[in-house]
Amino acid sequence: MTFLFANLLTDGGPLYMYTILVLLLICIFFLVTAFIKGDDDGKLQKLISHVSLLALVWGFLGFMIGMIEAMDAIAVAIDFSSGVLAGGLKIALLSPCFGMLAFIIARLGIIGLTLKKK
Repeated sequence: MTFLFANLLTDGGPLYMYTILVLLLICIFFLVTAFIKGDDDGKLQKLISHVSLLALVWGFLGFMIGMIEAMDAIAVAIDFSSGVLAGGLKIALLSPCFGMLAFIIARLGIIGLTLKKK
C-alpha cells in the first residue's frame, strides 16, 4: 500500500477533506495576494483568519459526524474486533488533522504578514 495524499483525502471523508482543501487554497491565495499587493487595512488578514478557523471547525465537524456513525455501527454489530475500531478511529481523525494543518499554515502566513507590516 503506497502513501498517497489523494487516498487520505478520500479516506477522511471527501465532503470534509475536499472542502478543507478548498479552504486551504483560498487562504493561500489570500496570503499571496496580501504579500504581493499589501494589506494596509487588515481586511485580508481578517478574512484569512476567518477562513482558516472555518477549516478547523469543519474538520472537527467531520470528526464528530464520523464518530456518531461509527458508534451507530458498533451498537448494531454483534461482534467486532479492536482492529476494526482502531482503523475507524484513524480514518475519523484525518479530517480534524487536515483542518488543523490548514489552520496552522494560515496562522503562519498571518504571522508573516504581521512581521512584514512592522
